[in-house]
Amino acid sequence: MNIGFTDPIAVLLGPWSSVLCAGSVVLRILLAVVLSAVIGAERSNKRHSAGMRTFILVSLATVMSMLLDQYFLGIPFLSAAAVIGMAIMSNNSILFSSRSRIKGLTTSFGLWTCGILGLTVGAGFYTLTLAATVSMFLILCFLPVVEFRLKNRSNHFDIHLELADRTRIQDFSATLRRLGLRIDDIEANPSYMNTGLCVYSISLTIIGSDLKKYKTHNEIIEALGALDYVHYIEEMN
Repeated sequence: MNIGFTDPIAVLLGPWSSVLCAGSVVLRILLAVVLSAVIGAERSNKRHSAGMRTFILVSLATVMSMLLDQYFLGIPFLSAAAVIGMAIMSNNSILFSSRSRIKGLTTSFGLWTCGILGLTVGAGFYTLTLAATVSMFLILCFLPVVEFRLKNRSNHFDIHLELADRTRIQDFSATLRRLGLRIDDIEANPSYMNTGLCVYSISLTIIGSDLKKYKTHNEIIEALGALDYVHYIEEMN
């Protein structure tokens, strides 16, 4: 524990929880496992690639690094190495899909944050660890709903578009203009070159007053998807 800081939970538990002893080591490891399991369960419930076991192992590795640093050296050499390892692993969990979409950002930073929580509980900052875990859980559970509503009413959004005929992109562009949509950027996806489909990633801005007031992204995309020459269309996250 740092001089000058008194952890409220450590005060309730007693002096043994603030020093390295068998009881405090077991407590910190168990706390890291339980809290990371809660976060991992939320990710598993949403079918993300990194689930409960991954989050537990990341937290377990970091709490052990911090405990070993405190026991042997008092200098966070192993903890620093653990942070670097978490950064590399989190970066590798970010994927680029065939539809030009980045996936895994939330899970990547969730793993990194969970690793930091392992360091804080290993250092004996129980209150900080619990507060941060609760905050992280609330962010993962409830902010997506708010985020979705804000994005669905934004004047800017991106779409993934599949056309069966390359020549119909001009008709599609004309339809967008009539609806009050401006094309900010359009890019053909070469991954579909030999599939018979013409695939585009398009950035749009809503400029029509009627669309700004009454239409959500879902309603706009549903209307565009009804065009007979549109094979598939969806909003890109």
